[in-house]
Amino acid sequence: MSDSILHFTQELMSSWWIYLALFGFAALDGFFPAIPSETLVVTAGVFAASTGEPDLLLVIAMAAAGAFLGDHLSYVLGRGAGGRLLDRLEPGTKRHKMSRWARNALEERGGLVLIVARYIPGGRTAVTLTMGAVRYPLRNFSLFAALAASSWGLYCALVGYIGGKAFEDNPLKGVALGIGLALGVTLIVELVRHKRRTPEPQVEAEPQLVEAGER
Repeated sequence: MSDSILHFTQELMSSWWIYLALFGFAALDGFFPAIPSETLVVTAGVFAASTGEPDLLLVIAMAAAGAFLGDHLSYVLGRGAGGRLLDRLEPGTKRHKMSRWARNALEERGGLVLIVARYIPGGRTAVTLTMGAVRYPLRNFSLFAALAASSWGLYCALVGYIGGKAFEDNPLKGVALGIGLALGVTLIVELVRHKRRTPEPQVEAEPQLVEAGER
């Protein structure tokens, strides 16, 4: 079973279609987070190290370009209907919490939050939609989106490349190691974010007035 999976994956990674897949998956992930774009980029990085195909630089470039396009599509969606979509999110849900986090983060740190959100599950979509909904300046958005997409493409491909070098004779183990490293980084980012979250102010109860004569 593992041999057939390995053979199929090697054929995919040696085909020029892989570059289109990297671009398309990274773009769709901008507004549809269920797309496993990170896993595909990590896998491509693994095989770039273990078999020499696909080309590592092209993997980084196509992943970054797709992510850049996906961010802008999500931004445009936010400008058009994002405000209404965000207002309709049901309180208490994960998407509502991510939207609220994105709004608060934008007020505090501006476009830099887009780079951080790239490594938070669901954060990328919430931030790009919110930036569009609040009419964040497009020029500034494009600058930070380019930085975020480039850093993400480089990070995912190099994580996979490290896994591929560690298990050159067994790329599937390299994929497992690469994905594990990526998940570890995501977990660290989440822990730091929760630790730095500002606690909600506690409202003290007003002292009750005691009527004269009562004890």
